[in-house]
This record gives sequence, structure tokens and C-alpha cells, in this order.
Amino acid sequence: MKLIKRIWKWGLRLFVVLFIGQLIYIVVLKWVAPPITLTQIGSVLSGRGFHNKNMPSSAVSENARLAVIASEDQLFPDHNGFDWKSIQKAMEYNRKKPGRVRGASTISQQTAKNVFLWQGRSWIRKGLETYFTFMIENIWGKKRILEVYLNVAEMGKGIFGIETAAQTYFNKPAKELTQYEAAAIAAILPNPLKLNVKPMSPYVSSRARAIVQQMNFLRPDRDIQRIIQAN
Repeated sequence: MKLIKRIWKWGLRLFVVLFIGQLIYIVVLKWVAPPITLTQIGSVLSGRGFHNKNMPSSAVSENARLAVIASEDQLFPDHNGFDWKSIQKAMEYNRKKPGRVRGASTISQQTAKNVFLWQGRSWIRKGLETYFTFMIENIWGKKRILEVYLNVAEMGKGIFGIETAAQTYFNKPAKELTQYEAAAIAAILPNPLKLNVKPMSPYVSSRARAIVQQMNFLRPDRDIQRIIQAN
């Protein structure tokens, strides 16, 4: 019994230390760029490499911020981190067609996964993703979530962040990206390891044009404007 009590005592202490540690880390990242992520480490280990340069929102084109919202999560200003209707639709689709997996992750969920977790579809990872999504929604806020997402998302093989993508694909800083260029980068985000900006396939080109149309539709929205405008 004494051994069990000791194990329980030390296990509880370890849990408290880890919980406080991760909470401090989340708070720090509200102002500090993530040093490196598990996805980036995995990219290095797999041979894809790792190229990244963190940039503040003021150094990124408004077009880039609007493009990822138009492409990935048009309800980003309105939800609390989770798009429940899309999640329900995805679950119903996956039940009907178990051989094909459809996701419904918001920008907040993708940011939580990319910063704190590993890639995969296990229930453990999904549970942790839910927790970290809730935390960053309440601690960081929408503007910071979008800023971090644009810095940590993989936008090509070993290409992380919008600045690296802009320099790689268009030989210009992210601040100078045009509407179509930003849309072209956003168009590959569903599968950046298979889709390419250059050379651009007909599918990516068509998707980029569709994203531009959505950008024009969303741009006047006041809630969108509050998020995409630089601090």
C-alpha cells in the first residue's frame, strides 16, 4: 500500500508540474513565436527539411490573412474554435464512407495541432487538440491565432510559414503578396505535400481563382476586417 501511495503521490506531482508548465508555455506563446514544432521536427527527420521565418502580422499582406480564412475557415470570426455543423457533417460522411476520411478542422484547431501536437488521427491526439484549441481561443484570441497559423503551417515540402512560402514561390516578402498569389498558396494548404504552387496544376489554379472570389465576398465583412487588419 505504501508503494502505491508513493506512486500516486509522485504521479500527481508530475501531473501538476506538467499542467502548470504547459499553461505557462501557452501564455508565453501569446507574444513569443513557437521555437519549433513536432511537425517541423518530423519534416527534418523525414528528409523534407525545415525552412521557416516567423513574421509579425504587420509584415504580412492582408491578402494572405484573408486568403487562408477564405480557403480554410470562413466562419473563423464567429465560432469558439469549433465549427460544430461541419464536424457533424464530416462525421456523417466518414460513417457512410469509412474508406475516405473528411476533416472539419478550423484554423484554431489546425493551429493547436501544428504548435502543440503531432500529425495523426488518434482519439488521444484529437482530445488534446480540443483542449489546446479551447485554451488558445481564450488566451490568444483570433488575431494571434491567425498570426501563429500563418507562421507554422506547412506550405510545401519543408516550407513552413507564409514568409518562406512567398520567398520560395514568388521571390518577394509576404507583405507584398497579391490577392491571387496569396490565394495560390492557400489553395495547397489541404495537402501541401502533394499540391504545388510551382508548377501549378489546373486543380490548384482553379482552386486559387475560387478562393479569390471568396476573398472578394468576405473582405467587406466587419468581423473579418477586425481580424485581418494588422495591429
